[in-house]
Amino acid sequence: MSKVTVSKINTCTGHRDCVYALADCPDSQYFFSSGGDGMIVKWDIENPEEGQLLAQVKTSVYSLRYIPENNFLMLGQNLEGLQIIDVENQKISASLKLDSCLIFWIETYKDVAYVAMQNGYVYLIDIFSMAILAKIHCSEQSARVIAINPVADELAVGYSDYVIRIFDLTGGSLKREMRAHSNSVFALRYSPDGKYLLSGGRDAHLKVWNVEENYELHEDIIAHMYTINDVVFSPNGKHFVTCSMDKSIKVWDYSTFTLLKVIDKSRHAGHGNSINKLIWTHFNNQLISCSDDRTISLWDLKFS
Repeated sequence: MSKVTVSKINTCTGHRDCVYALADCPDSQYFFSSGGDGMIVKWDIENPEEGQLLAQVKTSVYSLRYIPENNFLMLGQNLEGLQIIDVENQKISASLKLDSCLIFWIETYKDVAYVAMQNGYVYLIDIFSMAILAKIHCSEQSARVIAINPVADELAVGYSDYVIRIFDLTGGSLKREMRAHSNSVFALRYSPDGKYLLSGGRDAHLKVWNVEENYELHEDIIAHMYTINDVVFSPNGKHFVTCSMDKSIKVWDYSTFTLLKVIDKSRHAGHGNSINKLIWTHFNNQLISCSDDRTISLWDLKFS
């Protein structure tokens, strides 16, 4: 089993409210953040003291997604809809009005954005024309999180009715429903090899679903004290991390689903409040976390 050494590299400050969303800029040292203050900020991992304000919107932002093909950033502005930010020119270049409710998650695959809404809808939107391709509505409660498995051509959506629903990725037809948790599902992630779906939620359980065995439950772990907000894999696929309202980040071994390390305030000068989102970057294998404490932390994780 790997031994994990954790070092806190830096802290990014400047947000004036909770930081809710992060977006990675693949193959570069840049990433983006947003939160309750409506600020959309670009950060440089090599120079994290100076954030670049790209835009300021009127309401909070829970969801960001970077589109590398044209250096655009898609954001879900709560109650207002989707906006596209031209990162190079630092301006909003397109917008699409959706339902007047919260936008919890944006995921993209090829030319399509999948958007999870507070009213239970999942919108499929053409990224480049900003046209609505389809709408999926299977619950009156919120669609909170989305994960995509291109290996099986499937779309997983976690809802506040405690259910994970699996859809056909291209057509949007419902394939399977699992009453997965005893409360809202906030975190979903397919393993890079497509074999497992990991889920977490307000019940603090981490569950592992075997995709190749019709989503049979493989593991059920009481992983945190409070809500699990996010789960992400390492770039090499050997490890994953979870973060929680309990102010901790936990590092896990993917092959055994064993806990390897707890990162928290007392031991690692971690966050002082709920940790909302994570990125595990390809740039120097660094982990990035954001929190209700208005800060973003950069971590170096070494495995031996």
